[in-house]
Amino acid sequence: MEETYLLNHPGVKKKILAGGKGPLPHFPPGAKLVFHFQTLLDDFERTVIDDSRLACRPAEIFVGKMFKMEVWETLLMSMRIGEVSEFWCDAVHTGLYPIVSKGMRLIAQGKDPLEGQRHMCGMGNMFHYHTTGFPELDELMRTPQPLIFIMELLQVGDSMSYYRESWMMDKDEKLQAVPSLHMQGNALVTQRQFREAASKYKEAVLLLKTIQSREMPGDVDYINIGRMIIPLELNYCQCMLELEEYYEVIEHTTELLEKHKCVKGYYKRAKAHAAVWNEKEARRDFHMVSHLDVTLASLVHRELKALSERMKEKYWEEKETYWNMLEKTENKKEDEEERERNEEDEEVEDEGKQKDSESVNIEGKDQVEEEKEGSPSECTEVHNKELRGNKITLTEGTGDKEEANTSEATSNVTDGKDWQQMLRLVMLLQKEGNFLIKEKTFEEASVKLKEALEYVDFLQNKVDRQSEDWELLENVRLPLTLNLSQCMLELKRYQQVVELNTKLLKTHKNFKAVYQRARAHAALCNEREARRDFEMVEKLDPQFKSFVRQELKKMGESLRTMHARQKKTYWDTTQEKWGPGGSKTKSAARKKKD
Repeated sequence: MEETYLLNHPGVKKKILAGGKGPLPHFPPGAKLVFHFQTLLDDFERTVIDDSRLACRPAEIFVGKMFKMEVWETLLMSMRIGEVSEFWCDAVHTGLYPIVSKGMRLIAQGKDPLEGQRHMCGMGNMFHYHTTGFPELDELMRTPQPLIFIMELLQVGDSMSYYRESWMMDKDEKLQAVPSLHMQGNALVTQRQFREAASKYKEAVLLLKTIQSREMPGDVDYINIGRMIIPLELNYCQCMLELEEYYEVIEHTTELLEKHKCVKGYYKRAKAHAAVWNEKEARRDFHMVSHLDVTLASLVHRELKALSERMKEKYWEEKETYWNMLEKTENKKEDEEERERNEEDEEVEDEGKQKDSESVNIEGKDQVEEEKEGSPSECTEVHNKELRGNKITLTEGTGDKEEANTSEATSNVTDGKDWQQMLRLVMLLQKEGNFLIKEKTFEEASVKLKEALEYVDFLQNKVDRQSEDWELLENVRLPLTLNLSQCMLELKRYQQVVELNTKLLKTHKNFKAVYQRARAHAALCNEREARRDFEMVEKLDPQFKSFVRQELKKMGESLRTMHARQKKTYWDTTQEKWGPGGSKTKSAARKKKD
C-alpha cells in the first residue's frame, strides 16, 4: 500500500499493513475503542518505545471524551475492525505522548497514574517535577520529534453496551442514574448486604456532588441537589453503623449537619459516639434529637439509659484490668525485694561463719587475759555502764515509736508504691469518685476522694513548696476537695464541709468553696457566717443573686423552726443577736461610743 495523508489532518501519514473486515464502523460519541499499539522512534533502527502486547492487555479510549492524545481518536476512527495500520505523526501531534506513556506504564505496574501529582495540567506536573521517571520519555520531553504508531483495532463498542463511569456521563445521565442506584442500595439493605449497599449510596452521592459543584451556591438547582443528597448520606451512614464503622459515621454526619440540621443525622451520630465511648458527645446529640422532635423523647430516654449501663460496664472493666496490672507490678517488686533480702542474708551468714572461725582462737586468750587483769569490782562497774547505755537507747527508741505512730496512717497507704503509681492512683480514684457522685453513692465517693487526698498530701510533703510540682499537686487537690465537700453536703456532714472549705480558701480564692461553705453554715444555722459567705458569692457572681435569695429564705425558715423548738420569742432572738439595744443600728452606735 502506498502512503496516504489522512484527510484534514496535516502532519499524519497512514500505511495499511493488514486490511480489516467489513465496512468502516460507526463511531458514536462515548463508543469504546479497544486496540493494540506499538510506538517507534522515526530513526534508522526504528527503536520501540512502548508495546501494549507486552502488558498483556489492550488499550481503551472513548470517542469524544478528550483523550490526551487527541490524534489517536482520529487515527482509530479511520480504521476497520481487525485492521493493522502504521501511522507517522509529526511532532505537533506527539508533544503529550511522554505523559500518556508514563500513565500507561504505571497502570501496567498496578500503580496509580496520578500518584504524587499536584492539581494542575499534565505539562505543569512535568515541568514541576522535571522528570517522568523514565529516561527515554525524558528525552522525548526535551526534544519533541515525530513518532510512528502501529495500531490494530480490535473492537468498537456501542456507547450503551457497557457500564459507563461517572466521568463519561453528562448532567442528565447522572441525574437519571441516581434513582437507580438508590433503589439498588435499598434492595441490598433488605438482603443485609450492607457493604454493597453502602457503595451504591456513595456512588449516587458522588454523582450528585459532581453536579452540585457545577452549580452556583444559593441557586435553586444547587439547593435541590443538596436536598437529594441528604437521604442518600443518611442511608450510607446507617450501613456504616451496621458495619461498625463508627468513625466513618461521625465524619459523614458531622459534615452533613453543618449544612442541614436533621433529626436522623443527630441520632445516627449519637449512636456512633455511644459506640466509641464518647459519652459527652453522645448525650449532647441525644438531647438535640429530643429537642428537635418531642415524639422521640421515650426513645432518647431508652438510649440514654442503655448508654449509662454501658459506661458502667466499661468503668468496672477498666478498673479491674488496671488493678490487676497494679497487683502484678507490686508482686514483681515484692519478689525482687525478697530475692535481694535472701541474697543479703546469705552474704551475712557467710561473713558470720568466717568471723566465728577467727574468733574461736582469740576467745581463749581473751579469757586468760581477763582473769589475770580484771578484778570482780571492775567487772561490775563495766556491767553497770552497759546497763545505763541500754536504758538510754531504750528511751530513745520509745520516742521514735511515738513519732512513727503519728505517720502510721499515711505509711500504710503509701507502702510499696512509687511516685508514678501514686499519681496514677490519684487520677483513678478521682475518676471513680466522680463516677460514684453521678450515681449518687456519696458515701463510697467520699472514701475514694479522701484516699486520693491522702496520696496528694504525702506527695506534697516530699517536694518543696516553691517548686512547680507542689503547685501542680495543689491544682490536683482543688477539684478533689470540692468534690469531697459536695459529698459531705449531700451526706449532711456540714461541719466537715466548713472545715474543708475554710482550709481550701486559705490557698485558693474559689467561688465554689465559698458557696459550699455558705450552704453548710446555713444548714448549721450559723446566720452571721452564712450571710457573710452568701454576700461574697453575690459579689463574685451577680448571676447567683436569685440562688442566694432562695438559700437565705431556706435559712430563715430553718432558724424559725429552731427557735420554735427552743421556745424563744422574737425579742429573745434579737437580744441574743444584737444585744440589749435590740436593733442593728443601735448596736453599731454602741460600738462607736465604746
